[in-house]
Amino acid sequence: MGIGTDTKPLPSESSKLAVDRKEEDGVVEIMKLEDEEATGQQRETWTRRLEFVLASVGYAVGLGNVWRFPYLCYRSGGGAFLIPYIIMLFLCGIPLLFMEYAIGQYTRLGPVHGLAKICPLLKGVGLATVVISFVLATYYNVLMTWALYYFFNSFGSALPWQSCNNTWNVVSNCSTGFPGNATHLQSASQQFFDRKLLEMTSGIEEAGGVRWELFGLLALAWLIIYFCIFKGVKSTGKVVYFTATFPYFMLFALLINNVQLPGAKDGILYFLMPNWSKLLEVQVWVNAAAQIFNSIGIAFGSMISMASYNKYNNNILRDTFLVSLANSATSIIAGFVIFSAIGYMAHIHNLPVDDIATDGPGLVFVVYPEAFSTMPVSRLWAPLFFFMLLCLGLDSEVAVTCIMDGFGVKVLRVFKRKELLVLAVCSVGFLLGIPHITRGGIYVFQLMDHYTAVVSLMFLAFFEVLAVTLIFGVKRICVMVENMLGKRPNLYFRVCWQFLSPILVVVRKVSLFFLITIIQYTPARYGKSYTYPLWAEVLGWFISLVSIIWIPLGAAHEIWRNKGSLSQVCRCTHRVFVQIPEHHTRVNIIVGFHTAKKEDAENIVI
Repeated sequence: MGIGTDTKPLPSESSKLAVDRKEEDGVVEIMKLEDEEATGQQRETWTRRLEFVLASVGYAVGLGNVWRFPYLCYRSGGGAFLIPYIIMLFLCGIPLLFMEYAIGQYTRLGPVHGLAKICPLLKGVGLATVVISFVLATYYNVLMTWALYYFFNSFGSALPWQSCNNTWNVVSNCSTGFPGNATHLQSASQQFFDRKLLEMTSGIEEAGGVRWELFGLLALAWLIIYFCIFKGVKSTGKVVYFTATFPYFMLFALLINNVQLPGAKDGILYFLMPNWSKLLEVQVWVNAAAQIFNSIGIAFGSMISMASYNKYNNNILRDTFLVSLANSATSIIAGFVIFSAIGYMAHIHNLPVDDIATDGPGLVFVVYPEAFSTMPVSRLWAPLFFFMLLCLGLDSEVAVTCIMDGFGVKVLRVFKRKELLVLAVCSVGFLLGIPHITRGGIYVFQLMDHYTAVVSLMFLAFFEVLAVTLIFGVKRICVMVENMLGKRPNLYFRVCWQFLSPILVVVRKVSLFFLITIIQYTPARYGKSYTYPLWAEVLGWFISLVSIIWIPLGAAHEIWRNKGSLSQVCRCTHRVFVQIPEHHTRVNIIVGFHTAKKEDAENIVI
């Protein structure tokens, strides 16, 4: 299939062939599909290859690089964690990202229709990836709301989280420094986050009403996203020139500033000092694999969707390495930035680094604001840092374009214009985000993050690898890549696709999931003391099923609409779109387990 203006179809009745393999009487049937021009839906393409690379980097590099990777690194053996992290990057991350790029660019379809053509029996995987991406977007956007709140509060006469002399502070247990072992004290920054930003209640049982300031900022955040994506790749491609590059300027500026601060060396050593005994713990390897999948964005559907807007012969192999290595490098740089600041704070307050390092949003919205209040030129760094977080969040909203790609054609009949459809999608996302900006919203946020980003993603990644590498087959993937790039994938990718990635994913997603998550299951928590009630736990599992349920439903629908036994359905049609560029002298067309030459294509009776 060609994309863009540099590829022309053969002068035959159709520029697209869909290849179906039917087992009846051993006959292989080639079926004609409608051309894009016939449907009136000409697919957009990226104006430049750089736009695709920046959009992919922008999606991969997000807030998880800033807080999750540094925390996992220091908790899982410091510098020793980099060993399993790099191994998982090369055995799972890079091969599976290349696989998703190949599916999107070759089929020119998003995850919903692309995976349905690859493996009809597991067509629900594509829909599940879109659902989980949208669910993530509805609460991930809350982080952008908090970033906007901090950003606007950075322009006052003094940073509001700098002192205990504010109306929201409880002076009796407020400290301008971190409390260390004094558990009855809270830092001024923590009280600003809990009592001013969130106005948090005692638990999820007590919603406490909507925080109207956050309500307005949530609407503003979705409005910004709308104007970034409402023109599709044309608008997204222009926005990423800034949103994907500005965070790097900010990170390097912060790094240069932080390493000069007293105590920064202690924080960096704490971040890097290897604890080799941790490599013997299975959970450390699980954490490394989880970070690779979550950070790069495998099984979210967005990488397939973005690659589907490429030209047919775009060098996705080069782009795969660029995006993967840029993502990992950003995580490591963010680790230096965060822990150099934490080391400085430990020096100022005469506390161990371990008493200051924390997990989740607290690392970004509690620890770092506290660091800014003691840094030189704090009034400059604070707004720039939170603006950087806003840019990272914007790039993570490519999930909305996934939904557009999966359902856009059908619903355009109702909305008529793409801009109105995007507005409707953003409006739904805004409404679903409202529970997170109530006074008890932080508990909803933590519950969603645990059951969506951890539980659901495990299942989706497993079934995607199962559908593509084991059912569709590595041989067909190699043919797809050869048609696009002119050469077959090297031995490294073939071995990873055939053996290593499926084995690692199966072991991690199934065996370790049931062993660690089920047998040694611990409920979701907020902080160190709050545990969720039983009904909230049930709600969390229901949230997980919202995306997972489409996999068995899709399989049941495929079995119902096709005749024959289950084994025949499993071996049924692999529908793969092919558009043959005119300048190609030979193009392999996938026909079941066979291939056909280009010169034979016109002789096939359709």
